[in-house]
Amino acid sequence: MKRRFYPAVLERDPSGVFGVWFPDLPGCVAAARSQEEAMEKAQDALARGIQDLAERDRLFPEPTAFDTIQIPDGCDFVTFFAVGAALPDPSERVNVYLPRSLIERVDRAAADFGMSRSSLVGFALTRMLAEPWPTPIPAVRPTKRAKRA
Repeated sequence: MKRRFYPAVLERDPSGVFGVWFPDLPGCVAAARSQEEAMEKAQDALARGIQDLAERDRLFPEPTAFDTIQIPDGCDFVTFFAVGAALPDPSERVNVYLPRSLIERVDRAAADFGMSRSSLVGFALTRMLAEPWPTPIPAVRPTKRAKRA
């Protein structure tokens, strides 16, 4: 998955609540009583915004440069900061043959997690492939024994 960093604007409203908005994703916002919490919530807000674009088959916008962001009048600007998001890869249908008992186990696990079969299989494969694999041991061929005299 590609990772992209989007500029975020941290502002404060008159009541002291901190808000975060993303110039490149209208409607993608977060808010909290502290700036630290607002910045943490911005990560989740951006992830949801990116997921929403993916589900609607929309293109992901290019991040705007900080020096070109227009701050609206009346905004109590605090700071800019960047928030990273993993851009989803497009999905592709694949057909695989699996034992029926494994499919049943996958379906039960998917139901337990509130996921589809495809989502669970994709999640499991992603986790498995993220772990380093052990170094394979090369096959050793037996050597011929020398004949005894």
